[in-house]
Amino acid sequence: MSAILALDQGTTGSAALVFDERGRIIGSADREIDQHYPASGHVEHDAEQIFRTTVAVGREALAGAGIVGAGLAAIGITNQRETVVVWDRVTGVPIHRAVVWQSRASAAICDRLRAEGLAPLVRERTGLVIDAYFSGPKIRWILDQVDGAQVRAEAGELLCGTIETWLVWKLTGGRIHVTDVSNASRTMIFDIHRRAWDDELLAALRLPRAMLPSLVLNSGVVGSTDAQHFGAAVPIAGLAGDQQAALFGQACFAEGEAKNTYGTGCFLLANSGTTAPKPDGGLIGTIAWDIGDGPRYALEGSAFVTGAAVQWLRDGLGIITDAAETEALARSVPSDDGLYLVPAFTGLGAPHWDPRARGLLIGIERGTTRAHLARATLESIAYQSRDLVEAMRAAGRPITVLRADGGGTANAYLMQLQADVLGIPVEVAAIRETTSLGAAFLAGLGVGVWPNSDAVAATRAVATRYEPKMTWAERDRRYAGWLRAVDRARDWARP
Repeated sequence: MSAILALDQGTTGSAALVFDERGRIIGSADREIDQHYPASGHVEHDAEQIFRTTVAVGREALAGAGIVGAGLAAIGITNQRETVVVWDRVTGVPIHRAVVWQSRASAAICDRLRAEGLAPLVRERTGLVIDAYFSGPKIRWILDQVDGAQVRAEAGELLCGTIETWLVWKLTGGRIHVTDVSNASRTMIFDIHRRAWDDELLAALRLPRAMLPSLVLNSGVVGSTDAQHFGAAVPIAGLAGDQQAALFGQACFAEGEAKNTYGTGCFLLANSGTTAPKPDGGLIGTIAWDIGDGPRYALEGSAFVTGAAVQWLRDGLGIITDAAETEALARSVPSDDGLYLVPAFTGLGAPHWDPRARGLLIGIERGTTRAHLARATLESIAYQSRDLVEAMRAAGRPITVLRADGGGTANAYLMQLQADVLGIPVEVAAIRETTSLGAAFLAGLGVGVWPNSDAVAATRAVATRYEPKMTWAERDRRYAGWLRAVDRARDWARP
């Protein structure tokens, strides 16, 4: 048996899954990580905790599968994409907490870049919009916060990278400093057409090239782990940002095929083939993957807070103890009673791109209960996903079937609601952890466990297909109310 360890480092926790050559899970483990909110709109993680928990869950998953490191064919790594770490090249100690993709800390830096007229250049070269979501401005922000950091960076004393870069560097004892092209395409300093760091954008952010990792493909051996971590030196053979990994795990290999991942946020990606898409309607262009036969691109829309809103019900308000409770609560009330939650806790992503938007709960009446709030939270996930699907349609890429994955797909109420709100079928993957599965596939391809993508596609299975039942008049009426609520949430957090 050929076993592959997928390390999935996400926003709320670190997970590890062991897959066999048929794509079946034979071992798994996960742990939550701490969330730090040092200021309004700021979100940070402890990079050392990220590494410790990643190694810990990897060991637990291997123990559960009854496999020692020597029995592993390869390791695949997938990660929360735009989160960045800056660390000392010699000591390996981070100079600041990791700044999370959700963080709006670098919003003022982005305002400056827009004022300097760089928006068209960023759009043309990177496929992105100027936004605090992306990694480059976050690196600039970290250097601005730490005394002497800019001088040290220019002297070559500091390294930076997104989370897969940090994990590879740590797992290999500081020997390997790389990033894959899918994660690089999320930095706002990477030319997705030339597939290279862009000197003009680096200069605009005053980021020394010496800080940056080397570029590698998504599939293929980049190095081996130190034996102390998993009991043997294991090849790291697959790297991808979490949403590109999920697109690969869903076997969306044909142009036009699309998936939506229901996690901390919702991320809708549609395969756009071998040509970089023209970003339009608030969507962004990104590299999906390159496994050695040239890049595949994707058109993407991101909703920042979806599953995180359910977490807020649990941890912030204390009205549920487990996310699974929301399904029964939502079903316990006959209607939404006109209640809408806009969970713009860290601004709005695609297609609105409003970093100054903030959360809004509107339509509250004396009869509003926690059940109504739970229902409104689930509805906000479905409505934000429709925002993304509508943007895809406006960009000339209509979606006829939506492949769904992620933890939110366990909620049958949400999945049926999603089909109803979209008016198209929603297919839930048999393995919800398609992000990890995609990382495993990429690693397996890199060491020959699977010969090609056709062999990978043959493993795909659908657990449930939800057909829309709501009338067009009803779904459009309810969606119109959502758009009114979004309009009221916009531009609230002005300086």
